[in-house]
Amino acid sequence: MAPANVQHTSTNQQTMLDAQLQLWHHTIGYVKSMALKAAVDLRIADAIHQHGGSATLPQIVTKVTLHPSKIPCLRRLMRVLTLTGVFSVHAGGDEPVYGLTPASRLMVSPGPNLTPFLTLLLSTFFVSSFLDLNEWFQHETGPSPFELANGRDIWALSGHDASFGKLFDDGMVADSGFIMEVVVKECGDVFRGVGSLVDVAGGLGGATQTIAKAFPDMECSVLDLSHVVANAPTDTTVKYIAGDMFESIPSANVVFLKWILHDWGDAECVKILKNCKKAIASQEEGKVVILDMVVGAGSSDEKHVEMQIVFDLFMMFINGTERDETEWKKIIFEAGFSRYKIIPVLGVRSIIEVYP
Repeated sequence: MAPANVQHTSTNQQTMLDAQLQLWHHTIGYVKSMALKAAVDLRIADAIHQHGGSATLPQIVTKVTLHPSKIPCLRRLMRVLTLTGVFSVHAGGDEPVYGLTPASRLMVSPGPNLTPFLTLLLSTFFVSSFLDLNEWFQHETGPSPFELANGRDIWALSGHDASFGKLFDDGMVADSGFIMEVVVKECGDVFRGVGSLVDVAGGLGGATQTIAKAFPDMECSVLDLSHVVANAPTDTTVKYIAGDMFESIPSANVVFLKWILHDWGDAECVKILKNCKKAIASQEEGKVVILDMVVGAGSSDEKHVEMQIVFDLFMMFINGTERDETEWKKIIFEAGFSRYKIIPVLGVRSIIEVYP
């Protein structure tokens, strides 16, 4: 049979089709997120890892919980996950061979494992916050989308619902385990020579334990609410203190804030920073070290910029915000500090050193 003649679409029609395609990309983009969630829940990365880092579909099936009737569907799932770079694929005789990529290597142990963090962000608790965002936009500032979807704000739910509390704590520990290894290697001078450090709202101390291990002469402590401290590990040199950062912060050479201020509006941030300033007031060469996003800082790569902007919208789910340098400068100076230094070497996040 002779091939059909190539049909050329008119410019106007092609523009409309391209526009439709763009809308489709946005409209069903969530399918990629849910495909990743399925991979996390099925532990597909672990299955491939257990086969030495590469596996065929029949080999993957031996390691995951899957009904035999769904094997053809798993093949379709893997097609999406390889297209999006979560896994790799190459020809291997009768069956394609799937492998781990740098992204999926962060979903297995040993080494930094972000699976608990991904599980948190892809959970119904978080995803449901965005299903009726339009309604939230139509009302005066009040309950966050998370609270409207789940009945309590994120902090209250964490204290009230043990399963969510564990999900949240595990996610934060996983993120800390990943990013703090980079911090210690890339920004170690920020902590070198420091005598004492308090990690404000530091949860179970994942970040602080990494710092304490890298700098064993430093006296490290974590400040968090009593129900969090009650579950803190005991086999560590890190000291855990029950308290409220809005009331007072223990004295230390360095007050550390990892991914805390993006949870709060400007007024709350200024109050926290003022308490930080009091905590370092009696310390020689005291400073505040913030690990957070600075929108516009760092690489100009399209994915980098897009993630910072999209994450800012994401943080609206708890009435939080990601700030650019001008917005950071405003709250830092309003809290009474004299200068700051941004170190944008943590991907989409940065270290901000703040001085009295």
